[in-house]
Amino acid sequence: MPQMVPSAEVIVGLDNPDDAAVYRLTDDLALVLTVDYFTPIVDDPYAFGQIAAANALSDIYAMGGRPVVALNLVGYPVGKLPGEWLADILRGGADKAREAGVIILGGHSVDDAEPKYGMAVVGLIDPTCVCTKGGARPGDKLVLTKPIGTGTVNTAIKRGLAEPAEIAEAIRVMTTLNNLVDTVLAFEVRGMTDVTGFGLLGHASEMARASGVGMRIHAGRVPLLPGAEKYARQDVFPAGSRNNRKWLEDKVIYDDALEEPIRTLLCDAMTSGGLLIPIAPHRAGDLVAALREAGAPAPAIIGECTEEHPGIIQVLP
Repeated sequence: MPQMVPSAEVIVGLDNPDDAAVYRLTDDLALVLTVDYFTPIVDDPYAFGQIAAANALSDIYAMGGRPVVALNLVGYPVGKLPGEWLADILRGGADKAREAGVIILGGHSVDDAEPKYGMAVVGLIDPTCVCTKGGARPGDKLVLTKPIGTGTVNTAIKRGLAEPAEIAEAIRVMTTLNNLVDTVLAFEVRGMTDVTGFGLLGHASEMARASGVGMRIHAGRVPLLPGAEKYARQDVFPAGSRNNRKWLEDKVIYDDALEEPIRTLLCDAMTSGGLLIPIAPHRAGDLVAALREAGAPAPAIIGECTEEHPGIIQVLP
């Protein structure tokens, strides 16, 4: 791991890695910075551009920040795939950035063997209101804003198994921005993360370790994408989900009644997933109602933080 040059202005950096870096400009203003890109996960290039942009912007929201500007990152096999597809990818990203109130200032492209797209994003944040993975406290309820299962459904899409309605809903969820910061901060939340490649349990584990708390997650309360459980029971998982499950072996305790497909689904490698938010128990119900009104796809209370077994997640049916 590279050594970070000490600086009092670095609020979040390599010494305490999180969803994005935070650099203080003044006592009441800081930059929040992130970068993310990946290969296509859906066939529609316009939808892919939207998903990639929403996913990149999500890290800014997960810190409690507001994204303001971005740079495109593009890899594309020039001469092998139609130029119109690249135009559609960029148009999808631009439209999603515009929805977020973000200005794309430029970017960088390379001739690559496989298409890739994403963004480097810069946002603004109040240094006193940074939401980190270390912000959970014993007794907090855990609120999730989107259903899980995009990795499983996307794998079903690649194998030609997914139904049109399942594809449409997966795309709708992945292209939905996590621009819920004003709603969340109104409830004095100080901890948050977004659920992406490490899956729900992977990102929850990171938060549990950073916060020094244990967690209980109730599998039956976790919202699922249409088709996700069906394909999980057919063992339709991306390699990332299986890797997550293996990585979490000593960090998660599963109830004996929990079936194997559901265990792996809870580790599903997500793209543009929702926010995981710890919040004081007496405010959790009101937060869910406010998130639903703000347009979150499936806000739900899925568990709680505990003093017991710090850094470990117990998964109940």
